[in-house]
Amino acid sequence: MTVQAKHRRKSRRGRPHEQFTIAIAILSLVMAGGMVAGLATSAIGPDDGRTAAGAAPEMPPGDPSDTTRLVHLDRITGDITPKSVVASPTGTVIANNMMYSHSSTLYDAETLELTDTVRDEVDLAEFGVPERAGVTQGAPVEAVFSPDGKYAYVSQYRLQGPGAGEVAHDDCRAGEQVGPSAVFRLDVAAGQWDQVIEVGRVPKFISLSADGSRALVSNWCDETVSVLDLEAGQETRVIPIDSAPRGSVILPDNRTAYVTAMFADELFRVDLVTGESELVLETGRKPRHLVLSPDASRMYLTVSGSDRLVELDASTGEVLRTAETGREPRTMAISPDGLALYIVNYYANTVSKFDTATLQEIQTVEVGKNPIGITYEPTQRRVWVANYAGSIDVFDDTAGGTMEP
Repeated sequence: MTVQAKHRRKSRRGRPHEQFTIAIAILSLVMAGGMVAGLATSAIGPDDGRTAAGAAPEMPPGDPSDTTRLVHLDRITGDITPKSVVASPTGTVIANNMMYSHSSTLYDAETLELTDTVRDEVDLAEFGVPERAGVTQGAPVEAVFSPDGKYAYVSQYRLQGPGAGEVAHDDCRAGEQVGPSAVFRLDVAAGQWDQVIEVGRVPKFISLSADGSRALVSNWCDETVSVLDLEAGQETRVIPIDSAPRGSVILPDNRTAYVTAMFADELFRVDLVTGESELVLETGRKPRHLVLSPDASRMYLTVSGSDRLVELDASTGEVLRTAETGREPRTMAISPDGLALYIVNYYANTVSKFDTATLQEIQTVEVGKNPIGITYEPTQRRVWVANYAGSIDVFDDTAGGTMEP
């Protein structure tokens, strides 16, 4: 079997629904208020991770998140270069350390202790590709946990090893000489990769449907997104978007998604079943990350090149409000009660906390160099921040309100 690189697809745009620039939105607010083609993806064990192994711990009781304040607990260091940090619902946090450290590191959410370091190495012969036997390295970039926390699906920025093609970069300079990459599934308890699913070139963000049946992967250099059937462990559809797809969310219908095209300055709505995509919004420069409110009525967008936070109606994509952030907002997280947003400001080396009721910044805290990833850990009510230069900051978010600081 020969390695086949995916061909680039021209973007397919639907009829625009709303084409607001950020400037227009602000003005209106002021005025009005498988590894190769045909890869057999093999799973070790039949469990697909969607049958809960017990109820996930509930968020500890406490004050509303818009009344609490972030208090620094610790800075985690070591052999890490975290691009992202993601909390499971069951007390585990994963940091993904790219090709600079070739690992994903796992931490206990309560003690903050390192519990496992998983190298990004697989032998593809064990996953149905015997002609690619030998060590293949990944580059862990983003992750999402199964609803029961048993598995972490980790996107691999690029593969290096037998049949992998040219080395991939963010500027996509090698074109189709770069082979497709993959999502590796991590069995958290075992600390082992037990499934490999082929996706496009330079996959980045990965989001999960509410029912845990589908994942959506942004293929940066293919200008597409991959729809994954997680029970089958296969890519089932590839949907054209536009230049540099990045952030995504899937609505509770498990079918409708929103995806940012970071270098096209656009936001798309996508039907994961039909593969249709529709341009919803011209966003301003470099739309990057999306999160949904817990009730899925609101959606929040960071526009990195414009230093803006945008609130949208999740059903229509309509811009509701905007706010100024720190310099180059990248990833954000939302509290489980939906009352607070936490945004990393990459060039300011800070995290901004926003009140979602007013869309006003209510706290700014300093963090390590180049904060790029953030997650809200629900079992301890803590915020974890991935600093790309090599550290993780952990903050308690229970102080203040009616509680003693």
